[in-house]
This record gives sequence, structure tokens and C-alpha cells, in this order.
Amino acid sequence: MRIISGSARGRRLAAPRGKETTRPLPDRVRTSVFNMLTGHIEDQHVVDAFAGTGSFGLEALSRGAASCVFFEKDKAAIELIERNASDLGMIDRAQIVSGDALGASALSRVPRPLHIVMMDPPYDMLKTEGQRTRVFDQLSRFISVLDDEGFALLRTPWPFVEYMGEQEHRRKIELNLSIDRAIGPETHAYGTTAVHWYMRDKGSGNRH
Repeated sequence: MRIISGSARGRRLAAPRGKETTRPLPDRVRTSVFNMLTGHIEDQHVVDAFAGTGSFGLEALSRGAASCVFFEKDKAAIELIERNASDLGMIDRAQIVSGDALGASALSRVPRPLHIVMMDPPYDMLKTEGQRTRVFDQLSRFISVLDDEGFALLRTPWPFVEYMGEQEHRRKIELNLSIDRAIGPETHAYGTTAVHWYMRDKGSGNRH
């Protein structure tokens, strides 16, 4: 895993050993996402929620983002983010929050104006309706503090479906990806993963 472009181009990122505590965006997906974000990174404020190794936020910092807030609960992953940010000379622009990206206080840690938020929750969290609702509700709150041209990105497995009924009568149902007070999604699929893009619905009225 490496930084693709910017001031730290080509630099390797430390990755977890022994167990899978993170699920970083593959290089080809990060390349595609950041190509689409051209012109939206430099001097902007970014949030990397469920940050893992921090590969998304560190890529943004390498490309000139003013700051990035990393939300992560796993202790080993937090140590990796700190190590990577320090090794890349980005620690002064990185705010590493040891806590739940879905917690009530998370929004208070977000800089304004916020331009980009990436939310990459564990796939298991998206498989149950209650947890999925928590993710979507928090993403809606993050979207509410985006500036007028900002983007929210949500990563999910693809296809994003669930199966209903007994084995012999199972039927596949596509899950609803609409987010309250948001325009979108525009979905970009990459094999078994997808990144869904949203913008704040400026006509919805509410803004925190």
C-alpha cells in the first residue's frame, strides 16, 4: 500500500500485521476516486471516518489538503495512522480521534467548512438494518456540514443487496442508498466494492 500522488508520492504505508483489522481502499480504487476529486483537495478540510490505516486521509494530505480528521476505534489502527502520518511529515495536519465515527460527539470534531468526508464502515455493519441506519444517519449529519461544493463518499460491498425468505424461496432485494438531506448517490462500482457519492441538498434548509 502506497501514496499514489502528491508530496509523498510513492511512499509506502505501514500496514497491520498478523490480523485484518483494516480494509484499505485498493490502489486502483483510490486512484479513480482521487482522479474524480481533482481540484477539490488542495487547501480543503477532509474527514476520514472508519479510517483504518488512514490511507484515504493521508492521500488527501499528500495532495495538499489543509487538514484531515481521522476517526478510528481500533488501537492498533490508530497507532498505524500516527506512525504513517509522522513518517510522511503530515502529523501537524492530522487530527487523529480515538473514538466512534458514529458517536454523538463526532460532529463537534469536524472542521468547518468541511469539503470531503469519506465513510468506510466495516461491511458487517452494513449487513444489519439497525447498524446500517446508524451509518446512514451519521453520514447525513456529516453531509449537513459540507460546503456548497463538497462531497461525501460512502464505501459499501457491491452489489449492495440482502436476501429475504427461506433458502428455496430466497429473493434478492437491492438496498436503498438514499441519504436524508443529500443529493445522490452517484455510484461507481469496482468489482466487489463500490463508492457512492453524495452532495448536500442545499434546498433542504437544515445546516449545522
